[in-house]
Amino acid sequence: MKRIRQLMVKEFLQIRHDKRMLPLILVAPILQTILLGYAATVDVKNIPMVVCDLDRGSMSRDFIQRFTNTGYFTIVAYVNDPNDIDRYLDRSEASLGIVLPTDFSRNLESGKLAQVQFLADGADANTANISLNYASQIALGFAQDMLVGEFVRAGGIRIPRIRQETRVWFNPELRSANFMVPGVIALILFIITAAFSSAAIVKEREIGTLEQLLVTPIKRHEFIIGKLLPYVIIGFLDVILVMVVGTSWFGVPLHGSPFLLLGLCVLFLMTTLGLGLFISTVSHTQQQALMSMQFFVMFPFLFLSGFTFPIENMPPVIQAFTYVIPLRYFLEIVRGLFLKGIGIETLWPQALALFIFGIAILSLSIARFQKSLG
Repeated sequence: MKRIRQLMVKEFLQIRHDKRMLPLILVAPILQTILLGYAATVDVKNIPMVVCDLDRGSMSRDFIQRFTNTGYFTIVAYVNDPNDIDRYLDRSEASLGIVLPTDFSRNLESGKLAQVQFLADGADANTANISLNYASQIALGFAQDMLVGEFVRAGGIRIPRIRQETRVWFNPELRSANFMVPGVIALILFIITAAFSSAAIVKEREIGTLEQLLVTPIKRHEFIIGKLLPYVIIGFLDVILVMVVGTSWFGVPLHGSPFLLLGLCVLFLMTTLGLGLFISTVSHTQQQALMSMQFFVMFPFLFLSGFTFPIENMPPVIQAFTYVIPLRYFLEIVRGLFLKGIGIETLWPQALALFIFGIAILSLSIARFQKSLG
């Protein structure tokens, strides 16, 4: 333990003397949490809209007002020619255009089919789909209200109607930050422990001190523990920082046990540290280690874990591949603890998967590391 402690002290001294490391370890997680909490949002509100109302009747005005009353749309311009809408879509000044023909009100009053044209900017497919979905629901609601009004005026007939009451569990306000910020905890823990630990070990080989350390009385397993434990401590520190920022700055609720979260972080750390150790065995420079970690580990983990894209929307073949991504299970744990407040009785399958991955990856990495040392 004394040799391990001295090696840990040496590692912390190297981190302190590196002027680039401290900002990356302490400041970068906070900035990343704030930036992702605000920027990485799937909420679609205040959609810029251009209106071409050729009818200019009371019904067309009521129809357009429905869009502004929802809060999802903001009218940026009125035009007199439908062709003028193209200019706003080309310049990305609007995401949706609406054209109401001259006979819009007349057809509605006479019971004929009234046409409305929606023009969407398909460059952003997600916003276009959501915009058209909102617009279709508004148009359908407008038509249903007119139908009910006609029946009532015709003979006072009562039309059965359904009042919809919706309750959203776990995230009532549907805030993207509540979903994104817990994911940042998993991402930060992954990056800090995997990338930095691999670079730290490679640094010893790069400057020629690895061989010097190995000829000392320190054993190889003590060297591995002494090099990895500092990043375990730093990882826990960053997790606590992100938790504080997420709960205090963004108001993200933590319904579950923070101690259970920290305990399950240990299982995830077995995987990340094993990956960092493995990368160190195939890299000869710090730059090579970081590039290998970025392209072969970080990108697949980021895209296939559910952090960026919903796994349910992926092709079946890709969905099957996500089961070998440990970050997927840890994201489910973190978001379950934060938003749902569930405990180990529900999260044990994810915890068991992380334990199996951690034991396998860490064992293989240690064996390969010892073999690479000869």
